[in-house]
Amino acid sequence: MTDSTFHQPRPRRGEFCGRTRREMLWEAGAGFTGLALAALLGEDGFLATQSVAADGVSKFVNPLAPKPPHFAPRAKSVIFLYMYGGPSHIDTFDYKPNMVGMDNKTVQVKTFGRGGHRNEGRIVEPRWKFQQYGECGKWVSDLFPHLATCVDDIAFVHSMTADSPIHGSAMLMMNTGKILSGSPCLGSWVNYGLGTVNQDLPGFVVMLDPRGGPISGAKNWSSGYMPASYQATIMRSAGTPILDLARPDGVSDQVQRRMLDTLQQYNREHEQSRASNSSLAARIASYELAYKMQAAAPEAVDLGQESAATLDLYGMNDKRSEVFGRQCLLARRLVERGVRFVQLYSGGNHTETTWDAHNDLVVNHTLHAGETDKPIAGLLQDLKQRGLLDQTLVVWGGEFGRQPTAEYEKGTGRDHNSYGFTMWLAGGGVRGGVSVGKTDELGAAAVEDRFHVKHLHATILHQLGLHPEQLSYFYGGLDQKLVGVEGAEPIHPILG
Repeated sequence: MTDSTFHQPRPRRGEFCGRTRREMLWEAGAGFTGLALAALLGEDGFLATQSVAADGVSKFVNPLAPKPPHFAPRAKSVIFLYMYGGPSHIDTFDYKPNMVGMDNKTVQVKTFGRGGHRNEGRIVEPRWKFQQYGECGKWVSDLFPHLATCVDDIAFVHSMTADSPIHGSAMLMMNTGKILSGSPCLGSWVNYGLGTVNQDLPGFVVMLDPRGGPISGAKNWSSGYMPASYQATIMRSAGTPILDLARPDGVSDQVQRRMLDTLQQYNREHEQSRASNSSLAARIASYELAYKMQAAAPEAVDLGQESAATLDLYGMNDKRSEVFGRQCLLARRLVERGVRFVQLYSGGNHTETTWDAHNDLVVNHTLHAGETDKPIAGLLQDLKQRGLLDQTLVVWGGEFGRQPTAEYEKGTGRDHNSYGFTMWLAGGGVRGGVSVGKTDELGAAAVEDRFHVKHLHATILHQLGLHPEQLSYFYGGLDQKLVGVEGAEPIHPILG
């Protein structure tokens, strides 16, 4: 194609048919938009096996092509239920009976949150009663009556720690392993290490709370210094599932096929010039996925295929839990179709629209637990009855926990606590009905079998068949790892 091509008169709208090849490429955006679709021809051996990688010698390989794990995995997919804002562990799953009767008592206890370092505080005793459930006898608060029935399938880690008590940096650590921006998130590492099974759907999907996105925004699902092909695709649970995916008005199947046929001929004629553009193949791979999703995504999110009983199981008949229930059901449908990593956010925007209970603990946690309790229990039960729980690792938790003392002179609000908090895992080869680690009698800090966020990440990678310290990406002169240069072991006591 010569420069003179770009100076030809632009054809009138709707004149694809009967025009010359160059005119059609012009109408398609000088070939750029149509060039993306050329990746569909890879299955014919035209592009995927003939394109040249950036070194000009090696053949291009789709970065999202399935890759073998380091060893036999216990899990194939991950569903991360992210409770944005930091749920209170001592009001949910970390039973502290000695706190009962201590309400408003001032005690000596070291805390560190957004209010800074303190050496004493006014006790806010747990606001919900706890009961024992399951064969394991796990104590669970009345906040989660539905989820409590699933404790024999859950492993609770009560001694999690993190490096920051501030939302932005703490969320980055939970999602990327570091408190600073710029690193790939957990889902990106999984995509990078294993690729995706279903080439018609993203390997990594994020669904946000309709009230808004989390603090730090897209950094929480970014691919960082890795290629953009590994970052998450944002999917909505209602309306159009993926924005900007629909085909433009006026572009019919016939027109699209003509574009493919034309681009096939064009690319064959210009294979050498294509090799000189090292980023072209990666761009085409991403556009190929977008094109394929036009057909695959609507089917994947079509809940009309589900029974009334299933919809009720996820709490979709209750306005309070309908939104998160829909997201949990979509998560099951996605992993069922080969999506590697799905992350759901409970809580959006900031403060009280999240689990960030700085003011009225009862109002805040009653709201968010009520929205998520039945959907999460339904997800675990549905995965189990379909034989999917064994191969799907479900993770629950926020960026940190909350303090046992009040943040203000009056009220029941709790400040952030990164010294000790609870997260739980289920399925994917994890032992059910177990609890590991302990915090002190007030829940202020982990005191037994302390685990860091990096240990959680190592556990997730391990269950997917990836050695945490062997999965690396060369950047900045170093073999970068999710678990850092110091490494981290999986949480072995919860592994089956």
